[in-house]
Amino acid sequence: MQELEEKMAHLIRTLDDLSDVVARQETEISALNRRVAMLMQREAERETSETGGIAMGDEKPPHY
Repeated sequence: MQELEEKMAHLIRTLDDLSDVVARQETEISALNRRVAMLMQREAERETSETGGIAMGDEKPPHY
């Protein structure tokens, strides 16, 4: 019985550690998503100001 309690305690500790890792990763992913959105917006604004038109990210280059 003691062996099972030790294993359970170990598993609970591992689960808590993994939960902390997942929570930290979620925070990092959210921050990275915000940064990517900000960079995409900046790039679109830069393209618009350079060309004077609407920025089209999926636009084919002129040589096609």
